[in-house]
Amino acid sequence: MDTRGITIKVDAEAADGYVAASAEERKRIDLLLSLRLSQVTRPSDSLEEVMRETSEAAQARGLTERKLDELLREE
Repeated sequence: MDTRGITIKVDAEAADGYVAASAEERKRIDLLLSLRLSQVTRPSDSLEEVMRETSEAAQARGLTERKLDELLREE
């Protein structure tokens, strides 16, 4: 697989977890993120559907609209 580096912004907890991960774990995380980004950018999946699924997963993990608003205002 041909790969290329990109830079994305993530929350501090995700960044800390990635930095603390072993090289092998980072490879797996990179692959997982690459696969997910490929899913998001595929023409067959609508952006709305991906956003809905992501929102449902975030809510299931405890991310509230209030917390999301706070995170977005931090920029």
